[in-house]
Amino acid sequence: MTGTIVVCGARGFVGGHLVTALGAAGVPVRAGTRDVARARAQRPELDWVALDVEDEASLDAAFAGADAIVYLVHQMRERDRNLVLLERQSATRVRKAAERAGVRRIVYLGGPVPAGAASEHLVARLQTGEALRAGSLSTIELRAGMIIGAKSQSWLIVRDLALRLPVMVLPQWLRSRSQPIGVDDVVAALVHAIRIDSDRSAFYDLPGPEILDGRQILERVGGSVGMKPIMIPVPVLTPRLSSYWLWLVTRADYGIARKLVSGLLSDLVSEDDGFWAIAPHLRRTPLDEAIRRALDAEASEPMARFPALVEKTIRKLRAD
Repeated sequence: MTGTIVVCGARGFVGGHLVTALGAAGVPVRAGTRDVARARAQRPELDWVALDVEDEASLDAAFAGADAIVYLVHQMRERDRNLVLLERQSATRVRKAAERAGVRRIVYLGGPVPAGAASEHLVARLQTGEALRAGSLSTIELRAGMIIGAKSQSWLIVRDLALRLPVMVLPQWLRSRSQPIGVDDVVAALVHAIRIDSDRSAFYDLPGPEILDGRQILERVGGSVGMKPIMIPVPVLTPRLSSYWLWLVTRADYGIARKLVSGLLSDLVSEDDGFWAIAPHLRRTPLDEAIRRALDAEASEPMARFPALVEKTIRKLRAD
């Protein structure tokens, strides 16, 4: 792998980790973002390029001469538009620009297929993968659920619930099972997907090493720092009401948290080892180790977005 890799969404959570890993390996990387000036101010060592998935001209310029593209754009912050249509149209635009540029490979990080009805954001991710795979280029889609790592929105939800509340209600959606995976494993899988020698397109699940429900995940996160929150099951707490609760308790973006919760109404469990079966040299990080790495990475961050009275009350409860 010697050609230039364009990372679409390089300022995002996974994108930031990926460009660091590729750069450390000596791979030429173009870091794509809509806000180049802001990105350069934050990470001046990277080769930033203007890239807007709704602007064909920017895509043509960013993809020129590239060997592969990693597509990490998710537009869940767009609150007043049809998310499924927006994501599908953006993916189609990216695919066509990649075809014009003669790119060898597209790699996409999407979401898993739920056991029941898919939420809007999961439908959008699945249709994004379909749109990218519909063209002539070899496209590898990896489907991951919760990614454990500092600044991951789904991680922020469970991390803050587990470590900020000594007592909490347990809504029904936390009974659904999933397979959380560490961000380092996701990055390793993306790098391997870029390198695969194949002309075909395919999709693979990217499951973590354990199957757990929401309560078990919260217990493991709390247990990592010696906490054991009391969880009280409740028969009814809708995703909408839950999102208000999460807004108060966690640092997660409210709009994103609401969409993520809506995707947790069914199990998100792979039928097999998915991508790991074709990458046997990669070893998944044990869940407790992934949790520890995430907590270590954010150890210096303040407990943000908490009213002073709530913060004081939580500290007193913990002390007691």
